[in-house]
Amino acid sequence: MRYRVRIDAAFPNQSDADAFMVQAKTFIAKANSINEDKDNAEISFVDYEKCFHDETPTKPCERIERKEVKEGKVVDIKIVKAIEL
Repeated sequence: MRYRVRIDAAFPNQSDADAFMVQAKTFIAKANSINEDKDNAEISFVDYEKCFHDETPTKPCERIERKEVKEGKVVDIKIVKAIEL
């Protein structure tokens, strides 16, 4: 058995979001992932995004940074942006 914490927090300014992310990265290092590389995998992660849902028109969030726990280590996940052809 594990204990899972899920948090989704939107901040009105970058400095508060940055401070929160610093703490999140500290705690994600203590987490682990379950059943990695299997269909029922549960990967521990922390995402940092720019959110545009308060704007008109809205647009999707843009990921700034993602950390995942893989093989007991925190790894950076490369941000892949779609390109228009």
